[in-house]
Amino acid sequence: MSKENNKRFLPEGKYVMMGNVAMSEGALAAGLEFFGGYPITPSTEVIEHLAKRMPEVGGVCMQMEDELASINAIMGASLVGAKSMTATSGPGFSLMVETISMAACLEIPFVFCDVQRNGPGTGFVTEPHHNDLGLMRFAGNGEFGVIALAPMNCQELFDLTITAFNFAETYRCPVFIISDAYLGHLHEAIYIPPKEEIMKKVIPRELPNNFENKFTYMDPTTNKYITPKAPIMGTDYVPLMFLHQAHNPNGMSSRRLALPFTQMLIDKIKSNMDKISLTEEYKLEDAEIVIISYGLPVRTSYRAVDIARKEGIKVGIFRLITVWPFPDEKVKKVVKDAKAVIVPELNYTGIIAEQVERVTKLETPIIRIPKVCDFHHPNDILEKIREVVK
Repeated sequence: MSKENNKRFLPEGKYVMMGNVAMSEGALAAGLEFFGGYPITPSTEVIEHLAKRMPEVGGVCMQMEDELASINAIMGASLVGAKSMTATSGPGFSLMVETISMAACLEIPFVFCDVQRNGPGTGFVTEPHHNDLGLMRFAGNGEFGVIALAPMNCQELFDLTITAFNFAETYRCPVFIISDAYLGHLHEAIYIPPKEEIMKKVIPRELPNNFENKFTYMDPTTNKYITPKAPIMGTDYVPLMFLHQAHNPNGMSSRRLALPFTQMLIDKIKSNMDKISLTEEYKLEDAEIVIISYGLPVRTSYRAVDIARKEGIKVGIFRLITVWPFPDEKVKKVVKDAKAVIVPELNYTGIIAEQVERVTKLETPIIRIPKVCDFHHPNDILEKIREVVK
């Protein structure tokens, strides 16, 4: 498959794109070579678009017979050296978790776009509901680290998909793009940079210089985890053993490795939080009330903050771009002097609010603003801000 096919990169300029299409184009720009998927609302436009585009760039787009086949196909493609991904929604995601767990164990890099819809069960298939965040964090049996990125607009669906592929290559763990029915179907203007600029950002799939260790290992001189390039079947850079059990850096399995192996799968992510944890701040310098949010709710939070600031209320936003791993230390620092923390989410239980509570002083109020199958209005957030200062 040709990685340098010029058709992979759209001409520089501004485009109006649906979110699902913008994400797909970001994947192509990142070097996507194999897409395996199964149509499911509201992610179907991803496979429809890639079915046209992948042959143009020398890649392969396969509609599999179901989601189980889809996730196994992209694992196989990744093992032979192709950058691979799938896209689905909640019910399809549920079917894929066993293979995701296996891929995490074998450190097989891939990217997974979850265009979330209402649940549980079938739910309302065209309505947004960030109810899969917990499943992303614990996407299978056993313990392992994942990375999950939350775009808030179509431009970021393009940009952060490139970041997702880079994280997958660097850390060899499941990397999720958090989308939803509204974001995936939103149409917005996005800017496509020049091909040369994109290529400078992209980490390619390639063989390593050191063939000794095939899986993540601890550098004895620095006590830091080193994650080598992923194995490529059909080359000399393939482990002698390829068992999805606890194993050493060469793939040899042993029960006594269970603890250090599990620790490695988690700590190779945690020890790189400074590189993985992407966040943004808005008017936090003197904020007494802190809004913590991610994805689409951030957009309405901006409007609420601007109105509150005109009323003399000191409020700001701490935005999570990387949702998993959760940035404990950053959040602790941001909320340590807050009068209250407000967490608008597109779910009822407050999946991220629970994480905020975990790292916040007991006496600090954590105010949840849940929405399901609906979008926050700035007034929903503004009302809670005003209640705090009454």
